[in-house]
Amino acid sequence: RIGPAMSLSRTALVFMAFAGASALPRPITSAAPRVRPRTTSVQLHAARGGATPSLPASPARTLAAGWGVCGFLGILVQAIGRLAPIALQPLIQRDLTVLQWGLYGGSMAMFAYAEGYKAFQLKFSPLVVQRAMTLSRSPSPPLHHTLLAPFYSMGLFHASKKRKIVSWSISIGVAFIVGAVKRLPYPWRSVVDAGVCVGLLWGGTSIAIIYARALAGHPPSVNPELPEPKA
Repeated sequence: RIGPAMSLSRTALVFMAFAGASALPRPITSAAPRVRPRTTSVQLHAARGGATPSLPASPARTLAAGWGVCGFLGILVQAIGRLAPIALQPLIQRDLTVLQWGLYGGSMAMFAYAEGYKAFQLKFSPLVVQRAMTLSRSPSPPLHHTLLAPFYSMGLFHASKKRKIVSWSISIGVAFIVGAVKRLPYPWRSVVDAGVCVGLLWGGTSIAIIYARALAGHPPSVNPELPEPKA
């Protein structure tokens, strides 16, 4: 694909070719009046000593959006930090049977696909980044939206009815699952925690990559699922 610079270069070459052709000897005619180039408002503004107006900043580059994304990533890092020591016990002790090692690896593969890829990368990660960016698009967002930006980005409040139901159901369900897993004996708790750690790590990485792309000018194109405006 030819870029803008290449297109300009080819246009300049064509112009020079026509200019060379016009330089051939011709009958002398009266010189045409010179046309003064039009001065744009930006040039006038700069000539008067003013700064050249800049383009509006990307919504991803504001403090509110950064706090929403990075705050949620901090929650994931804390969860991984609590689970990782238990998940790594079999690797340190090396006392699992062949069957248990198979379940250990299968747990990580299953959570990587179901939780990390399907749930986070394809659905939840773009939503978190998109909702965090809406804090910057609003002219004056409520203060509690900004203070609680990580939870706002998760869709726990100021979201569509469906999104709030899904987000709260997942949060409460995860809390119950964590409570149940804590009661599992070794090595089964380590087997489950290893899979959860891999899923959360995959999800956190996908959020970081999507946010980096948004900072570079390529935001996710998903519905932020905000509440419908009141009539």
